[in-house]
Amino acid sequence: MTTNIIANPLHAGTDELERLVFEEIVKRRRFGNTVRALVVPAGTGDLAIAMAKLDCKVTAADAAEVEGSVRGRILAAGLKDAIHFMPCDLPSMTDPFPGEPFDIIVCRRGLCSMPYDKARRLVRHLLLQLKIGGKLYVSILGLHSELGDDYPGRDQPLEGRFCPLAPAMADKYDIRRSVCLYSERNLFSLLLEAGGSVLRTFTSTHGNVKGVAVRV
Repeated sequence: MTTNIIANPLHAGTDELERLVFEEIVKRRRFGNTVRALVVPAGTGDLAIAMAKLDCKVTAADAAEVEGSVRGRILAAGLKDAIHFMPCDLPSMTDPFPGEPFDIIVCRRGLCSMPYDKARRLVRHLLLQLKIGGKLYVSILGLHSELGDDYPGRDQPLEGRFCPLAPAMADKYDIRRSVCLYSERNLFSLLLEAGGSVLRTFTSTHGNVKGVAVRV
């Protein structure tokens, strides 16, 4: 029998971190509990939509300029009652998110766009938006991925590693801003120093690093 990957997000794509998120939602829903989640930054909204299809109440947070396109996708999916969009400026976010405390928070891509000390403060803030026992799922650009080729900050300590990519990589991926790239050990340190209990870290086939931490 062929699996419908659109109807069943557990089999969508090959991203291991997203698969872990979907499995966590299903596990929590087995006990009949309402599952509340935050996705930040929301990006296209596709992950929030996939999570909502698993009967999860989702807050999707991102810059105000993407609100229209994300809301359009949510409406097209028929999930306007399951997903709430919140405009936010991720680097300066200090206020609680609507819907907190959450069972699950997913943070993809945003952390590398700020220096390590700001990323640590943001991760601490996100952890505090979780219920005790809630899980934070993080994905971040890897130091040992292709993006790290000739990266000027490669040999810098993590606390001072924040600079543009090498010109060839900046052109290829259209990333012009300064970034902080992480090794798997760096991500472990980030989650630990922010106050999380680290469940696991791993590196994707493309060299990006991912981790899961729990609020204790």
